[in-house]
Amino acid sequence: VQLQASGGGLVQAGGSLRLSCAASGRSFSVYGMGWFRQAPGKEREFVAAIRWGSGTTFYADSVKGRFTVSRDNAKNTVYLQMNNLKPDDTAIYYCALNRRPFTMLIMQRDYEYWGQGTLVTVSS
Repeated sequence: VQLQASGGGLVQAGGSLRLSCAASGRSFSVYGMGWFRQAPGKEREFVAAIRWGSGTTFYADSVKGRFTVSRDNAKNTVYLQMNNLKPDDTAIYYCALNRRPFTMLIMQRDYEYWGQGTLVTVSS
């Protein structure tokens, strides 16, 4: 399974960006897909995730109300709409794919496949 993330860039505070992550490869099942980020000098942290079948979403407290995660099952693609961006959102954003049922989707250790990361820079 390969994950290709795109959509990062430079934006001013208060602006918006939309990240995409497409999964490809030989037939595979998806339990959920998630977004994580790593800011300079910090640990990678959970941002948002979506359960593939039900569409149930999960968010970190720091992004609730500003970010929206969605998916297109037919395209095996997950999106992250980021609104009202803040300088603290500056980070490399990684998408990940989880095939393990009944996991929480907020833990990095439950994800088996990772994208290459896309840089989001928010200027003040």
